[in-house]
Amino acid sequence: MEFSSKLLEKAVNEMAQLPGIGKRTALRLVLHLLKQPSEQTQFLSQALTKMREEIKFCASCHNISDVEVCEICNNPKRIHKIICVVEDVRDVMAIENTNQFKGIYHVLGGKISPIDGVGPSQLNIDSLVEKVKLGKIEELIFALSSTMEGDTTNFYIFKRIKDYEVKTSTIARGIAVGDELEYADEVTLGRSILNRIPFENTLKNIKLNNSKLHFCN
Repeated sequence: MEFSSKLLEKAVNEMAQLPGIGKRTALRLVLHLLKQPSEQTQFLSQALTKMREEIKFCASCHNISDVEVCEICNNPKRIHKIICVVEDVRDVMAIENTNQFKGIYHVLGGKISPIDGVGPSQLNIDSLVEKVKLGKIEELIFALSSTMEGDTTNFYIFKRIKDYEVKTSTIARGIAVGDELEYADEVTLGRSILNRIPFENTLKNIKLNNSKLHFCN
């Protein structure tokens, strides 16, 4: 792609670094910004810079927040004895939109994926285990997507906490296998939370999947 301006080329190249944005889409976005009042571009750049420099992660649940402890963890009306374990902030937003869950969250920041070089130590698992050890948690709800990586992460956490008195459950499989929570409709996701099932009931399938994985390797 040939550019008549080095400034335009640099802007397009930077825009194309965003996920799902190719060079043509990046060019279209940059040209759109050029047609808008200069103030709009300034507002956008200022908002992004401020977000990048001032954003915080909740000291309790690791959710993205503006303050040290997020609004959900600070809310006395939430049920703090029930924790929903999710991959990232998008899953928190998806579940919150259902208005069906009244507990709090724990954001792992990803899923165990040896192929991608992501191990347990790179996720917020230790802090979750520490919460369970304190004995104040009655139930953990595993709400990771039903993929090989999600099931592996659930099983790893389950093994870490199995010796403690805490109930473990997982969202009902109204969510299709392999689907990400953020793409599920609110009604289906809400019902999956309300109709969650004991995690032990899913162990047979997880072990079967793991054995298939080892066989393939």
